[in-house]
Amino acid sequence: MSYTGPGFEPSPTGRPRRRTLTVALAALVPGALLGWLVYEAVGGGEGGSDAAGASASAAVSGTTTAPTDDAKKPATRSPAASPAKSPDRGPGPSRTDPEPSASAPAASGPLKGKVVVVDPGHNPGNFQHTTEINRKVDIGTNWKECDTTGTSTNDGYTEARFTLDVAHRLRDVLEGQGATVRLTHDADRPFGPCIDERAEIGNKAKADAVVSIHADGSGEGNRGFHVILPGSVQGGAADTRPIVGSSRDLGERIAGNFVRETGTPPSNYVGDGTGLVTRTDLGGLNLSTVPKVFIECGNMRDSADAAQLTSGDWRQRAARGISEGIVSFLRG
Repeated sequence: MSYTGPGFEPSPTGRPRRRTLTVALAALVPGALLGWLVYEAVGGGEGGSDAAGASASAAVSGTTTAPTDDAKKPATRSPAASPAKSPDRGPGPSRTDPEPSASAPAASGPLKGKVVVVDPGHNPGNFQHTTEINRKVDIGTNWKECDTTGTSTNDGYTEARFTLDVAHRLRDVLEGQGATVRLTHDADRPFGPCIDERAEIGNKAKADAVVSIHADGSGEGNRGFHVILPGSVQGGAADTRPIVGSSRDLGERIAGNFVRETGTPPSNYVGDGTGLVTRTDLGGLNLSTVPKVFIECGNMRDSADAAQLTSGDWRQRAARGISEGIVSFLRG
């Protein structure tokens, strides 16, 4: 997911930031601090070139227009009249396949009785359905594409394959903790689901937490992960005000545990070294009524990050880090 918009100007130096990591330490909840200390111990953002990240306050105010997630493009204002819908689609989120299936609840575990929705970003079939995924959907304050193909490594390992693999691993770990887990899709439909339907799946499940899994497509030298938090949005069907605080708590806990389990540094090109970015232009967050975050696990276009993202061992550790953040959030 490429960040090429305003507010993402290269840093004049390639050295990692120590001062911003101090900010990161203060930003995370106490339960996640161990992860950041481990990161400091392994030498900070080694191997990456610095670039100035957009601050959370800029994203909340709408000044950040960097295209990621949902459609990898900035949202566009809707015309005065609603765009025409496909003839086989009625009002509301479109659906051409059965509801995603949920896991059977485990007999015991710290997450018994909890429902977690895991959202694998994109769909391997999106490449063959560009017309369908380019259809605009209402995200409350704007209109955005139904979905996108996602990015890939330079060797062709796609984001859609990566997200589905991590989602399966995360589901297994969470089920072992007693949670009931629902995937928004399991490559069991030709494309999508659209971003509005992805949000609706978590809402209908009354999920205790939702995590959308992604990988970025920025330039070489831009390294590290970041967690995207919902900003305060109110417009149309979107009202994130009730979930902003809880989503931040969820995101902070995931970020800290992700560092601890993977050793991967926070992004050196967005988030000012905190590993946290607030966005108000993503339909999957804007339309959520339950605590939800996105995680960009790394940059597929950077050779060092790509080596991690294509490693099964690293993906297992990534799933474990995300799951431990979720467990920490749900147990309080």
